[in-house]
Amino acid sequence: MKNLISLTILFTTIISFSQEITGNQLLEKAIEFHDPNGNWKTFKGELFVTMETPKGQSRESRIRINLPKQYFFVKAKRDKITTEYAIHKGDCSMAVNGNTKPSEELKKKHGLSCERAKRFKNYYTYLYGLPMKLKDKGTIIDKKVERKMFKGKKYLVLKATYNKEVGKDTWCFYFNSKTYAMEVYQFFKEAKDSGEYVLLSGLETINGVKMPKNRAWYYNKDNGYLGTDILSKTNN
Repeated sequence: MKNLISLTILFTTIISFSQEITGNQLLEKAIEFHDPNGNWKTFKGELFVTMETPKGQSRESRIRINLPKQYFFVKAKRDKITTEYAIHKGDCSMAVNGNTKPSEELKKKHGLSCERAKRFKNYYTYLYGLPMKLKDKGTIIDKKVERKMFKGKKYLVLKATYNKEVGKDTWCFYFNSKTYAMEVYQFFKEAKDSGEYVLLSGLETINGVKMPKNRAWYYNKDNGYLGTDILSKTNN
């Protein structure tokens, strides 16, 4: 009888905790899982990402991120075209097939621009810096944590919106209710049935930070498959 009472108290405590945990508390626990030693703030590392899509050639990217020096570099190869972008403290440079001084005509042909370099920087540092990036200025964390079923599994769900200077999309992050690992994220735009969701699987630990190894992208509206990003520590 005593053991039964103890188990009942424990169960009640777990249920109560899951109902009362706030958005910021959940975020802290998720960060503790993915970046237990606080390495992301001073992250210096190299990532290799292969993007596979249902149609077309795969894109292989070599990415260098040095947050203390405000440096970002990506070299991407698809078919016979290799492009490079670098941003250092706001200064941008680019190359195509080894040509470090491409003409305006060549830039236009391959869509090279500093704006595109910035988009790559934001894309890779945001997604591979999650959930730590949710502490960035301009991010608004909803106080309420929801319990939701997604693809047959129950998650603790954190909602984030952003100041208008940062972005208009609404993001939902799905965390494992036991380990607090991030396993899904989803974003919605202003238009109905817009946006995408991303299924995360596997982990790669790079410089002490646990990052999703596989990110499979789908449309919210029809579950249409877009592609998968595969992360590795070395260039296979």
